[in-house]
Formats: sequence, structure tokens, C-alpha cells
Amino acid sequence: MTFEPFTFQPFIYQALKESGFVQPTEVQEKLIPLIQKKRNIIGQSQTGSGKTHTFLLPLIDQIETDKKEVQVVITAPSRELAEQIYQAAKQIAAFAPNEIRVSKFVGGTDKQRQLEQLKHQQPHLVVGTPGRILDMANENALLIYKSKAFVVDEADMTLDLGFLPEVDQIAAKFADNIQMLVFSATIPERLRPFLKKYLTHPIIEEIKPQNLLSETIENWLISTKGKDRNQLIYQLLTIGQPYLAVVFANTKEHVDEISEFLQNQGLKVAKIHGGIPSRERKRVMRQIQHLDYQYVVATDLAARGIDIEGISHVINAELPRDLDFFIHRVGRTGRNQLKGTAITLYEPSDERAINDLEKLGIVFEPKEIKQDEIVATYDRNRRQKREKTEEELDPEMIGYVKKQKKQVKPGYKKKIKQEINKSNQEKRKLERRRQQRSAKKQKKDFNR
Repeated sequence: MTFEPFTFQPFIYQALKESGFVQPTEVQEKLIPLIQKKRNIIGQSQTGSGKTHTFLLPLIDQIETDKKEVQVVITAPSRELAEQIYQAAKQIAAFAPNEIRVSKFVGGTDKQRQLEQLKHQQPHLVVGTPGRILDMANENALLIYKSKAFVVDEADMTLDLGFLPEVDQIAAKFADNIQMLVFSATIPERLRPFLKKYLTHPIIEEIKPQNLLSETIENWLISTKGKDRNQLIYQLLTIGQPYLAVVFANTKEHVDEISEFLQNQGLKVAKIHGGIPSRERKRVMRQIQHLDYQYVVATDLAARGIDIEGISHVINAELPRDLDFFIHRVGRTGRNQLKGTAITLYEPSDERAINDLEKLGIVFEPKEIKQDEIVATYDRNRRQKREKTEEELDPEMIGYVKKQKKQVKPGYKKKIKQEINKSNQEKRKLERRRQQRSAKKQKKDFNR
């Protein structure tokens, strides 16, 4: 499926083309038509499923630019998440034929300056943290009461961080017919009273994690182990002699740093980021397409439009702040059934992000560099996985496992293995049934 059936305004398709989006994700395919029909929605999906554009595309498409009032309000539980949504919204709005004003309100910024700006004009779309948005609304500076749509992103995280009371107060300022969209990785019991209070007969969609990477991609994970990242990137680029390699970094400053280091090592490197003038970026892109460069270093927003056949390697110098971008980065290689290699550098502080990606169904192969070769290494969680496996076995199975370690009669090991597999299959069946019952009960609760 493409985005064409959604019948967006032409500028939305221009923004999608610039971003390199060709096919909607599962959550986008299911929920965009419902959002266009003004339905209230609870979308349960993991990070990386494309939920940000799920609500931004249809809501920005419906903004009436001739009305000088707030029409969409979006809350996020952290400044970083608010910034990511803000940047994505600005990228889409930039293509609109008439100005769509997008404003960000988060803590730690100049409140007085924001108050002065609001005296002159109201934004069409508001993104921010709950506390600052509520503060500006209570000052009667940010006039949100006419809004047509209210989005609560990362609702479970909002709850965990203690911001749900502020979101509750914001929601109370809207008209009864406000369209509410709530996105969350999980639906905790403590979140349900809020959802029942504001969402009338919502549509509940749970998007199951699935394999989001092409089967032709080898997806490697390499620990930096305190080593110099730039030197590691140089080694990775020169060991395998890639046909065309793209190195991703989060900021233009980091792109500049990596590019300079690689150039000092004698590599011919192209760099792409938002700080480079548009005309020069286009020139560099043409040179890359003509294979004048073997190595490219780029940021996410500038490089998502790269659609070049033959990218053999993608290297994540660091994990993206928004894990949605991980899929787009890695998806630059392994296209059209060609083989590709994706390499992600990580350190201990990245464990949570790596775990979130694995929950999506993304499988990493642990690797390390030894004597100028890339070799397989131990799974970073091998100890925890072994302990968890032993904990999950029932006493009878533990007995079988212990017997496996002793010398036994021929054929007995096979019997033990069969018993363990049988036990695990039964547990999986029970867990699937439990999840199905839970999902049915959940839908009944919200539709009462």
C-alpha cells in the first residue's frame, strides 16, 4: 500500500517524498483513515511503529489556515519527545501553500518571550510538555479551547512521570466534541479512569511488534567498550571495503566531527545535514548518486530522502534519539533483495533503547573487531537470559535439565528435549489465550 488512498492535500505528499516515506506502516494504514473520520482512538503500539506521523499527517492535512486559532494540541511527557514531534510537524508544515504555524511549549524555555509572541498571534498546532501548555493556557495566553483535536502521546510514560493531572486539566478546557487520540505502548490500569472520562466509544487498536527489517540485512551490534568511536567507524569502513556506506549521527556537529576525522585519515567523504545550504546539499546528492563518493555521513532529517540503489552498509554512529528513525536508517540498505549490512555502535547507557528495539522484533547479531576482522561475540544478555530460562522452568523440567548434565542412556536426552519443548509449547498456548482474553475484555470495558 502507498499513501495515495488517504487523499491528502498535495503538500502532504511533497513532505512525504522529501522524508523518503513510500509505504505506510501498519499503524498508519489502520489508523489514518479513522483519524480522518474524526474518531476517538486509543492506539497501543511500540516505539518505532510510525505513530508520530500517524497523527501528524491527517491532523495537519485538516488544518484551516484562514482561521487564526489553535486547532491541534499535542502533549508529550518529555522535552526531547516534544522536540521530535515539533521537528516532524515543522517538516510537514513547511510544504503547505499557506503558512501553518507550529509552536513548541516546554519547560526550561523563556516563558515571558512566549507570552509576548502569543499576544500577536496564535499557532495552528501546539506541541509541548503538559506543565508548560497548561501554564500558558491558565494565563489565558494560549487559547486552546477552540481546538478540534487533542493528542496525548506516550500516555503510559505521562502517567509514570506524574503528568496525568496536568493532561487532565488541559483536556477539561476543550469542548465536549473534541477528537481525542491517545497513543501508548501499554494501557496500565491507572490510566483507564482518564480514558473513560474523556473518550466516548473509542476505537482501540493494538499493533503487534513485527520484524521491520528486510531479511537481506545483516543487523550487527558492536559495543564501543570505551574505544574512540571515530576510530571504530574508520575501521568498519575500511575492513569490508563497502560499495557505498552511509554513517548516521544525531547532530550536524557530530556529522562535521566524524567527516573531518575520516577525511584526515585519507577517505573521500560527503556530508549532509541541515546546516548545509539547500543548493549545496542537492549538488552533493547528485555526486553521491553518480558514485563520486564511497562514504557519506549524514543526519536523519537531511538524509531520509536518500534513495540510492547499492547502499551496502549503514553505520549508526549512535542510536537515534527517536527510535522511529532506526528503521528508516537501516532500511536504506538491503533494498530490492540485495544484501546489506547495518552496524550499530552502542555503550551501556544505550541498553534501554536496544531493549526497546528488540521488543519490536528487531534481532541484533553481537559482533566485535579483533585483529582487523569483524567476528561474532557473546550476547550481551547471555547471563540474564540463562537465569530467566531456569527460573521459568517448572520443578519437573528443572529435574529434566539437571539430568541432561549427567550421563544417561541412549535416546534419553531426546526424550528430555521433547518434554521440555512440549512444556514450552503449552505455556505459549496459554499465554496467547490470556492475551486474547485480555484484549477482548479491554475492548468491552471501553465500549460500555
